[in-house]
Amino acid sequence: MNKILSILSITALSAILSSCEKLLDKQPLSQIPESGYFRTEQDLEFFTNPLYNMLNMDDRQQSDHLVQMTLSEVIIGGNRRTVPNSGGGWDWGDLRRINTFLARVDQAEDEAAIRKYSGVARFFRAMFYFNKIKRFGDVPWYDAELGSSDEALYKPRDPRELVMTKMIEDIDYAIDNLPDEVSVFRINKWTALALKSRFCLYEGTFRKYHGGEEVDKYLELAAAAAKEVIDAGRYRLYTTGGEEKSYFTLFSQDDADPGEFILAYDYSASPRVNHNGSSFTMSAAQGRPSYTKKFVNTYLMTDGSRFTDQSGWETMTFIDEVKDRDPRLSQSIRNPKFTLSDNRPFPNKFSTSVNGYHPIKFLQDETLGYDVRVGYSSNDLPIFRYAEVLLNYAEAKAELGTLTQADIDISIKLLRDRVGMPNLDVATANANPDPYLLSAEAGYTNVSAANIGVILEVRRERGVELVQEGFRLDDLVRWKAGYCIDQPLLGIYFPGPGEYDLTGDGQTNLVLYTNGNKPADEVGVEMFEIGIPVNNGGMILSEGTKGNAFYHSNIALAGFNEQRDYFYPIPINERSLNNNLDQNPGWVDGLNF
Repeated sequence: MNKILSILSITALSAILSSCEKLLDKQPLSQIPESGYFRTEQDLEFFTNPLYNMLNMDDRQQSDHLVQMTLSEVIIGGNRRTVPNSGGGWDWGDLRRINTFLARVDQAEDEAAIRKYSGVARFFRAMFYFNKIKRFGDVPWYDAELGSSDEALYKPRDPRELVMTKMIEDIDYAIDNLPDEVSVFRINKWTALALKSRFCLYEGTFRKYHGGEEVDKYLELAAAAAKEVIDAGRYRLYTTGGEEKSYFTLFSQDDADPGEFILAYDYSASPRVNHNGSSFTMSAAQGRPSYTKKFVNTYLMTDGSRFTDQSGWETMTFIDEVKDRDPRLSQSIRNPKFTLSDNRPFPNKFSTSVNGYHPIKFLQDETLGYDVRVGYSSNDLPIFRYAEVLLNYAEAKAELGTLTQADIDISIKLLRDRVGMPNLDVATANANPDPYLLSAEAGYTNVSAANIGVILEVRRERGVELVQEGFRLDDLVRWKAGYCIDQPLLGIYFPGPGEYDLTGDGQTNLVLYTNGNKPADEVGVEMFEIGIPVNNGGMILSEGTKGNAFYHSNIALAGFNEQRDYFYPIPINERSLNNNLDQNPGWVDGLNF
């Protein structure tokens, strides 16, 4: 999600306006004074404010669940992924600010402020290194302020275990010293616990599936951190609007719900601090996003049964396949139930969604006006929310093999209760694992455990609940399931030429025709010739004159490289400056594979 104004600007603006005269007497923050600064709580707050720009939630991240008109380099793979000369995520500016702050914070006179803002800095240092470990694996650990001539700048990468140990020390300090008051736009104790549950779950599952020691240690830490948030009772799921609306409304309303959003981006219409979530969905010029058929298939029926257990599920048309499904599907894509606030139907449009499963998550109502449609959305967006903490707890316990029905009842049951779905039954799931979620065409082929059924169900729940919140690629990496990216990127099924009603109101919304048989144009009806790419006025179907919409049929996907693609390459220039940095496996300078 593109931020037009950062959270830093929002939080600092009011303070700047209210104390201009005092600020004029201060030295610039770009020039770090040896004395006279770092004295007051306001000094500490202002110096740490830029760290909030490290926070990220990517609603556009492409994966096997969400694609766009132009596929990302990660999805295409092969020689589309190369070693960069510079950049590539190997940046350390934020860490320098953190370590500079921690080297000087003791100059302050307020002990409580020292502990609080040291907690802020150490929270962000743990987050900084979490992002580096995910991207590069082993990285050099720095916890002291360094100058350009310090030899330590040229040391080799430190072992992953050392970095993880330091991260846990940092996050535990943050947990102990950050405020415990609920604060949606400022980190607190609960944000730190949520981060700990996130990165310990990542590390535990990464080691389990890629090979490593102390798997249980990290999974137990993840479960314990999540459980502390649960037991505290400070947060609860948003349910206003009931089973048919609450999930959608959670993400579309202007103000973040303080019950579920542990930390959020603060956007507003006045002053104008916006993002482009609505135009991403509404505009044909901003990616034309679509969920994949494979992902949509994972949504359960409203009675809790599996959609893919039904006879003929593969060839169901849109109206039939979205009927009686988990309500989160109807609150995540355009479908027959979805209308705007003026009750107008909102049909799928292939001109704005490449394969027809058109996302509406984070969409503000089109009737709010032109500004919202073209990019000025003001709904707050999640960075950490309680739903993720519940899922982290359930998954950590499932991977440990200790998940009980009581654990489900305090985690996944709450997510399903919000939308009126039956609870997950542990014994039933383990007795009958979902063959679709185990299949090579659509599932996870490297999972094997006595409780495999419930592991798969937790993964299903995670995909459905957290779609478009930037988790999917990280999940595939830690589960060593990069092969999922190579599974088919298909869309809605069409049995052949003809007229189609995509809203269920009895009116034709779309017509498919064969060469030379185009009917007369109709207002409000999309028309596509089968066998011609959408960009040229047609639609490609996966089986010729029938099948699933297949926008990317002409893209040769090189495939996920299991020996290379779980980590990113370290840039060429960085290794030229520091000869002690070795390259990640499979990456070769100047060569494409």
